[in-house]
Amino acid sequence: IRLQRDFQLHRLSAGPENIVRLNKSDALRYYRQLVALRHLEAAASNLYKERLIRGFCHLYTGQEACAVGIRAAMGEQDKLISGYRIHGWAYLMGVSAHRVLAELTGRESGCSGGKGGSMHMYGKNFYGGTGIVGDQVPLGAGLAFAAKYLKEGSVSLALYGDGAANQGQIYETFNMAQLWKLPMIFVCENNNYGMGTSTERSSSNNKYYRKGDTVPGIQVDGQDVLAVRSATEFAIQYARVIGPVIMELNTYRYGGHSMSDPGTSYRSREEIQMVRSQRDPIKSFQQICLDQSLISQDEVKQIDQFVRIEMEAATKAAKRNEEPILSHLWSDVYSGPYNQYLRGISGESLEHLRFPKTGVSA
Repeated sequence: IRLQRDFQLHRLSAGPENIVRLNKSDALRYYRQLVALRHLEAAASNLYKERLIRGFCHLYTGQEACAVGIRAAMGEQDKLISGYRIHGWAYLMGVSAHRVLAELTGRESGCSGGKGGSMHMYGKNFYGGTGIVGDQVPLGAGLAFAAKYLKEGSVSLALYGDGAANQGQIYETFNMAQLWKLPMIFVCENNNYGMGTSTERSSSNNKYYRKGDTVPGIQVDGQDVLAVRSATEFAIQYARVIGPVIMELNTYRYGGHSMSDPGTSYRSREEIQMVRSQRDPIKSFQQICLDQSLISQDEVKQIDQFVRIEMEAATKAAKRNEEPILSHLWSDVYSGPYNQYLRGISGESLEHLRFPKTGVSA
């Protein structure tokens, strides 16, 4: 299959493949994942509107091809850390829809025991999100440094948005990663508006794949799951053998920056509708699969129905689960065995507790 848009390269003589493979098994898997992420965020949106999710809630709707394409190229040993738009990433990295929604609603069965919420979910080789804009990038460099030091052969991927792309700590990390030739991929998910300001107004240079100076870069159509997969496969091999590389994924979020942002004060409804109709990652991939006779209309309907049932069951289960008891506030503060009192507490003597994992998988 020939990709619709070419890659743009910085300091690279050759880049990812523009003609890519796609078999039926992968087509079914990618389509199901794309649809699952869309419905997972729809479930989160509904729970937020029901006031069962409190605080910030940042949805990934419209950006699904970025996560699915990257995950398709990652090896089991590769590590990933991101910002705070991570519900879908937790799901792709092995956390069930139930445990994602339970965490969002503050339930004990959540993947972080109901204490992490929207921004702090974790899984195997998934080092979660962070509420501090951009600080996951130097942490990702730490993962890459550890992998190189221990000779693991793994690559670290650090995801950040265009809103974080001008932060000083990111440029410090570019420099260290290039000096030490760390096996690291800097992934800028450029959804064009940061928290609500166009990249044309926020960045003197909004070609983010070029902003690493001596660090090579690739600009990718982030709405095309196959383009993202191809670019990530190339980047992983490059990072493992040579050193760090930047991937800028040009993508688009349909909703606001968070659930509290209507998302229409700095862009028009017509613009959003245009992207939905012309560049939607799910519709575009579905059409490719149908044109190539990789998926039938019946299979599309079956996947849609299966995902709806999965998310409805996950929502009901999350609502049924209990909230953590009060003593969870001072549980699992320290890692490893520590059966003494919490340090630095005034006026109270709180014995450190460790609670067993819930083991919920459905």
